[in-house]
Amino acid sequence: MGFIRFRAGVSGCVKATTAIFVIALFAFSPPAWSQQGDTTKSKKTAASANASQLSQQQTGSVTGKVVDQSGTQVVGATVALTRAGTEAVKADATTDEDGRFVFYSVPAGDFELTISFPGLRSQKLSGTVASGQHYVTPLIMMNIPTQVTEVHVGVPPEELATEQIKEQEQQRVFGVIPNFYVSYTANAAPLKAKHKFSLAWKSASDPITIAGVGFFAGIDQAADRWGAYGQGAQGYAKRFGATYGDVFAATFIGGAVMPSILKQDPRYFYKGTGSKKSRLLYALASSVMCKGDNGHWQPNYSNVIGSFAGAGIQYSYTPANDRQGSNGLVGSALIRIGETSLAGVLQEFLFSKLTHTKGSQRGSLNNP
Repeated sequence: MGFIRFRAGVSGCVKATTAIFVIALFAFSPPAWSQQGDTTKSKKTAASANASQLSQQQTGSVTGKVVDQSGTQVVGATVALTRAGTEAVKADATTDEDGRFVFYSVPAGDFELTISFPGLRSQKLSGTVASGQHYVTPLIMMNIPTQVTEVHVGVPPEELATEQIKEQEQQRVFGVIPNFYVSYTANAAPLKAKHKFSLAWKSASDPITIAGVGFFAGIDQAADRWGAYGQGAQGYAKRFGATYGDVFAATFIGGAVMPSILKQDPRYFYKGTGSKKSRLLYALASSVMCKGDNGHWQPNYSNVIGSFAGAGIQYSYTPANDRQGSNGLVGSALIRIGETSLAGVLQEFLFSKLTHTKGSQRGSLNNP
């Protein structure tokens, strides 16, 4: 009986001990599902580390230093990084107190840097960064832009016009025949009224002009033009006076008085460029188109009014028997306008080659 009790006590003790061991085993050993969760978490952590390492291997960094032409570091310069062949900025940075900049996580491949700073000429630099490379650029030097200063020693327009008129008054066909009313100078200075009257007087009083009047008066007398004037010295003198009066009136009215009132330029502006057709049309139009003192092209009222005014004056002293046909007021005025067009054609295609000017360089003037 006592043995049974002892055996039962031992058996109970063993069971109790076994139960305690099992409880302790479960307490200090995590369950299988918990171990499985830890394993998954470890795998994720390892994969993340591998991805980060792989990302670092696929990018690099770019660094450099910026100085000015004296070698002093440029602080605060803006540095923009772009992929080669594109304009979109991938990243930008600013140089520190040492003039340095750095870009991290730059994708492997070609890149371009644009460095700018106020007062200094912008610089560009290109390079290629490899995976995992720490790329160091050559020393970047920024220079001060070259300052180009243009000094224009200007001559007042009136003085310039005076000099140009003096030059024009030396222009002669074959070095003899006056050719004062043509400008070979591009953008010639506008004329004042005194220039226009001076040019008219120079042309009308030139010895060659007077000699030409005498020559044509002799031809008119030989042909018995204006027969009422008679022959002999008296007839020649009348023809000379009529012819010179015609030249004088036409020169001053069409070349000085009306241009001064209407602010138009009486000169012919040599074109010299373009097709022959365009130059011919330009020359023919010179009788009805002219350049104003403001530099703009406009109807040549001065020449038209001057032609009719000159014809009217001539009509007043022309013998009554000769005031018909081409010697009439309208006919004479139209002939004068036509002569202006013919003179333009000669100026454009012939006189320009035969005119000699002392100490000057002639330039063609494009028709604006």
